[in-house]
Order: sequence, then structure tokens, then C-alpha cells
Amino acid sequence: MKAANLAGAVLGAILKVVFVVIVVYMVYTGVSKCYDYGYRIFTEPAVSSGEGRKVTVTLTSDMSATEIGAVMQEKGLVRDAKLFALQYLLSEYKKEWKPGTYELSTAMTAEEMMEVMAGQTETSTEESVETIDNGSAVTGDTQQETVVQ
Repeated sequence: MKAANLAGAVLGAILKVVFVVIVVYMVYTGVSKCYDYGYRIFTEPAVSSGEGRKVTVTLTSDMSATEIGAVMQEKGLVRDAKLFALQYLLSEYKKEWKPGTYELSTAMTAEEMMEVMAGQTETSTEESVETIDNGSAVTGDTQQETVVQ
């Protein structure tokens, strides 16, 4: 009888230790994943480097952050739609974005894309006008005289 009690006590202690090890492992892996995801919210790089690929995205006023993230992932602009939705909700641009059609690039970070969607950065391909010392304005190969007052 004492051998059975001793075996039961040893088995109970082993099960408790195994249970504690499993719980500690689950907590550790959960915390690691949460930390990694939280870190990526603020440091996620662009999908591609260099110039990237230009993508046209149309957003409507009734889209939620999750739907915007899904569109961005579908178009290849972000790796993780849920991560983009969290970045969007935590950004300063969440109330400033405007519905419309945007030309974005895979070389843009999520923050840069949100900046464009908020209208803070222009994505148009207008040619810039450069004024040179004699008052002439140069646009590409043409030169126009301007009146300097």
C-alpha cells in the first residue's frame, strides 16, 4: 500500500511539473509573439526596396481599417493586413485619410502610404519648375522667360 501511495505521489508531482513547464512555455511563446508583433507595428519595412512597383488603390469612405488593410495586402503593398490595420489605428492619420484613388508604391512604408492617403504628400507626376538666376523658368527641355518684379 505504501508503494502505491508513493507511486501516486511521484506521478502527481511529475504531472504538476509537466503542467507548469507547459504553462511557462505557452506564456513565453505568447509573450514573444506579442512583442514581435508590437515591434513590427512601429518598424515594419516596405515590401520592396529601391523604386518598387507602382500600384493604384481606390478607397471608399465606408471602408474600415481592416478592409483598407485587406486591400493593401491584396495589392501587395503590405505583408499583413491586420498589422496595417493596427498601424493605421495607432497613427496620427486615422482621422485625416480621404477616400479616393491613390498611386502607391511597394517601396513605401505603411506610414508613407497613410501620409499620402491623408493628403499630406502629393503623388502626382507634375513636372517641377526650376527658376534660374536670370529669372528664366526651366521646365524639362523648354525655357520660358518670366518677369521678375
